[in-house]
Formats: sequence, C-alpha cells, structure tokens
Amino acid sequence: MIVVVLLYSWNIFCPLEYVIPVKNATESSYNKDSFWYYPWGSSITHKGVDIFSKKGESVLSSSHSIVLSTGYGKKSGNFILTLDPSLKLQYYAHLESINTSKWKIHSKGEKIGSVGNTGNANGKPFHLHFSIVTCLPHFWLMDTSPHGYLKSFYLNPIQKFTE
Repeated sequence: MIVVVLLYSWNIFCPLEYVIPVKNATESSYNKDSFWYYPWGSSITHKGVDIFSKKGESVLSSSHSIVLSTGYGKKSGNFILTLDPSLKLQYYAHLESINTSKWKIHSKGEKIGSVGNTGNANGKPFHLHFSIVTCLPHFWLMDTSPHGYLKSFYLNPIQKFTE
C-alpha cells in the first residue's frame, strides 16, 4: 500500500508525460474524435484511439512502465498491458509482433512491439489501438453517453499526447 501511495504522490508532483506510442506518428496519424466514438461494433463505444501506420512500424512505450501481461485475444489480437508510475494501465492492441515480456520495465519511447492488424482488425488498415485506464476512478468524467459511467476509468489518450 505504501508503494501505491508513493507512486501516486510522485505523479501529482512530477506529472507523467506520454508520447504517441507509434514511431514517426503525428496528430494526422489518428482521428482526434475517435475516443468514445459510438457506435463501435461489439465494443459499443471505442474506448481508445487507433493510430494508423505502416505494417511493422515500431510500437513504443508511451511512458515509463512495467509489463503486466502480453498475449492474444479474439478482439485485441496480439496485445501488451503495462502499468505506469501513476497507476494507469496502458493497453496496446492489434500488434503484428510483441517485443517484450511480463515484468519487463520499459522507458518512455522504448520499442515494445510492431504495428499490425491482428484480432478483429484483421483485413483492416494497419494500426495500433491504444487505451489508458486508471485504477483510481475519476468520477467527475462520467456522463450520460453510452457506457458513460466507464469514462471514470477510460481516459482519453489523445489528451495525454497533447498535454
């Protein structure tokens, strides 16, 4: 518990900076209105941002983080789940390849995978689906949109890139 409080306190005094997690990506590589887009297939609402790039482009750690899980899911395809010092989960999906492993610590900007179109992105343009999820709910972000209560957990990654 002490470690959690220290990490969270550290982030308050030293705010975490994020980078766009695809090498050479810019603001034109994603649709700034795609976060919380509705309707979004079986997911109902798009809870992240899709960053488009060429197949195999490097996927970068968006911040300093530790890898909690890697694997393959029916919707996500190849994925990586990390935890940053502010206790936020970062989710990278549809990867062509995974270049990390569980419990590995990464610096911001370090390569962790490559852009692909695995999972339910098969046959679609190559991209990285990227989400940020807080472990400590931000209740003030909830609204009446579809799945609006989940906004207390899913944070808009696009805002993090531009802060």
